[in-house]
Amino acid sequence: NVVNIHVTLVPYIKAARELKTKPTQQSIAKLREIGLQPQVLMCRTEHALDAELRQKLSMFCSVAPEAVIEVRDVAHTIYEAPLMFHAEGLDALVCKLLGLQTPEPDLNNWRKFVERVVSPKKRVKIAVVGKYIDLQDAYKSIYESLTHAAASQDCGIDLKLIDAERLQDGVDGQLKDVAGVLIPGGFGDRGVEGKIKAARFARENKLPYLGLCLGMQVATIEFARNVCGIANANSTEFDQTSSDPVICLLDEQRDVTNKGASMRLGTWPTKIQHGSLAEKIYGSDEVLERHRHRYEFNMKYRDQMREKGFEISGTSPDGSLAELVELRDHPYFLACQYHPEFQSKPNKPHPLFKAFVQAALAHQG
Repeated sequence: NVVNIHVTLVPYIKAARELKTKPTQQSIAKLREIGLQPQVLMCRTEHALDAELRQKLSMFCSVAPEAVIEVRDVAHTIYEAPLMFHAEGLDALVCKLLGLQTPEPDLNNWRKFVERVVSPKKRVKIAVVGKYIDLQDAYKSIYESLTHAAASQDCGIDLKLIDAERLQDGVDGQLKDVAGVLIPGGFGDRGVEGKIKAARFARENKLPYLGLCLGMQVATIEFARNVCGIANANSTEFDQTSSDPVICLLDEQRDVTNKGASMRLGTWPTKIQHGSLAEKIYGSDEVLERHRHRYEFNMKYRDQMREKGFEISGTSPDGSLAELVELRDHPYFLACQYHPEFQSKPNKPHPLFKAFVQAALAHQG
């Protein structure tokens, strides 16, 4: 009931114009020293493995020739990898080694998904305003969620990655050419004022906006300051002496000092307000979403902000915590305290991302 699959690099030496198998042979030898013998080789490579090289790896590594699997760098998207593995026979081989009788997989839907990712019929430009933009994988789940959502619309995403700190002196030049603004989660005050400016630009210019976790909090601060006239509105995460903490620490965590143990973590239910944009998007009055945060909307400001068009459209079941907010007089301005990007799948995009991309396409015209 176990298959040992060894992932190995088969490097290409340009000077010699050949692939080298020695690193793989050495790693297999080391595994044998501790009593392990792989049954499958997954060979990471930039170039195709010819029959002679496959036979060499098979012989020196004691695996069947059909168990030498070529893992080429994908041409366009990582979602091509399952199709590549299927073409190499990896799925059938693993089932055979495990003694499983399985029918031929139907990969038609996956092929269609990959085709939409690789060759979309239209494109839309989305700005992601964050503080970790220079780190390629920092917002990976968000980028992929946008890809899933766009593919469902036969659309490609042109990401405009914007460092929030660079927006603190102004946003017009950076955001005037995008069809939507997304502000992801994060911690700390670096770049926060730039994010607040981006949220204001999206609100004032009727630009589709999706805020996630901190993205909801900065949208709240922006609306409180510039629409409700609460000049000192802030979060106690950024200013503990704020006279108007519209975002504050969760009550049950005020006396907790160990941040690692004080998060509101995991999957929690959210009750959706009837007749809201959120209900229309989800098609349900209750959803389960994943959380990771310490700060929440301060319900003391709920009525004051609602009068100006700031709606809390999703709450915890007892109504004590704001989970979703939206603006009444805006085509698509929605923000959530949770992380929907963790539940998006290639052929099942998250509803919030799907609706956001649809709104961006409509805005783009």
